[in-house]
Amino acid sequence: MKSKTYIPYLFIAPAVILFSIFMLYPIISSLILSFQTGQGANLTFVGMDNYKRLLDDEIFHTALKNTFILLIIQVPIMVLLALVLAALLNSALLRMKGFFRVTFFLPAVTSLVAYSIIFSIMLMNDGVVNQLLTSLGFKAIPWLNDPFWAKASLIIAMTWRWVGYNMVIYLAGLQNIPEELYEAASMDGASRVRQFFSITIPQLKPVILFTVVLSTIGTLQLFDEPFVLTKGGPSDATLTIGMYLYQTGFRFFDFGYASTIAYVIVVLIAIMTFIQFKLTGDQE
Repeated sequence: MKSKTYIPYLFIAPAVILFSIFMLYPIISSLILSFQTGQGANLTFVGMDNYKRLLDDEIFHTALKNTFILLIIQVPIMVLLALVLAALLNSALLRMKGFFRVTFFLPAVTSLVAYSIIFSIMLMNDGVVNQLLTSLGFKAIPWLNDPFWAKASLIIAMTWRWVGYNMVIYLAGLQNIPEELYEAASMDGASRVRQFFSITIPQLKPVILFTVVLSTIGTLQLFDEPFVLTKGGPSDATLTIGMYLYQTGFRFFDFGYASTIAYVIVVLIAIMTFIQFKLTGDQE
């Protein structure tokens, strides 16, 4: 028996080797790179200089502010809409549930680049949205040319893309809430709205926390939508940390500084996740 104790390790060896080559090595390598500067093989160790540079980088501060504005506004809107839609589509009175669930979920399987291009065409100065507004007697909105409306365009596009995804997760959570709770609340005279806030939301607390953490991570890594939809403009109004990392690494080839930005994103994600767990009182 002792001679066969190595056999389980042989089975997990391919997975461990692949993980080490394609995950562990790049993580360690990029961490080392964040303490270096230069291009190509001409790298020199500079210690904490890249991190000190980050503290004085105005463009990074702008990207950080833009990312947190999108995070603070878009994530709560998306979560609330997903919760309301999930509650409505879980109602026993609604017919054709399957059709509506698929309809709201379809944006989640749409290509990020494809839907961003479609939104950029729709929100142009002479796009279909402004044509509709002018036909109704309203003024055309500079969706992609004004800093405020450019952020609003990103929020609208991201909400359209991800509401259905979170809605499906909440629907799965709603299936595990005992119907007896709603029946008892109805007998006590609780309205549908009261049941939603007193039963549905508390029972879905772990699921809500899960989606909020995922949405926070996704927003802090946001790249595709602003890159295609607004190009980070106008005047860096929609430049995100993910876009700035890409520009630093693949436009200016400053991979050391780009690695520093990447690890700052990792730290921010860890801090935001920790805060969210603490605010919800989740000890597990």
